[in-house]
Amino acid sequence: MIFSERLKKEREKRGWSQTDLAEKIHVSRQSVSKWETDKNYPSIEVIIELSDLFGITIDEMLRGDKKMTEQVIQDSKKLAYPRWKKFFDSVFMLGLILIIGKLIIFGLNYFAGTNIMILEGLPKGVVSFTPFVLMVLGGIGSDQLKNKYTD
Repeated sequence: MIFSERLKKEREKRGWSQTDLAEKIHVSRQSVSKWETDKNYPSIEVIIELSDLFGITIDEMLRGDKKMTEQVIQDSKKLAYPRWKKFFDSVFMLGLILIIGKLIIFGLNYFAGTNIMILEGLPKGVVSFTPFVLMVLGGIGSDQLKNKYTD
C-alpha cells in the first residue's frame, strides 16, 4: 500500500477529517490533501509524528511506496558544503542579473535612443564576458557540490 492510501485509511479509520488531522500535526489541510492525493510528501519529522499519532511504525507507513522512501532518504541527506553551494548559486545569479541588465541597457540604447555606457574605463572584453564567466563558474561550482552529502 502506498503512503497516500495508508494515510487516508488511517485518518478515516479514526473518523477524522483532513482538517482534524492537520490540526493534530500542526500543518494546513491543503498539505494533508496533497499527501493523500500523492502530489507531495511530508518531511521525515511529520512522518514520525504521524506514525506516533496512528500508533504504527514508520516502516508500516513507508513500506511499499518506493517513491516516498526515496524522497525521505533524499530529504534527510545534508549537503557537505552548504555555504559553498550557496556561494556558487549566488555567483551564478549575479552573472544572470548582469546579463539581464546588459540586455535592458542594450534595448534602451537601441530602441529608445539613449546612450547609456557600462563602466567606460574598463576594457570591452571585461565588461562583455564577466557576466558569462560568473554564470559558468557559479554553475560549475554549484553542480559539483549539489550531490555531495555528509556521511
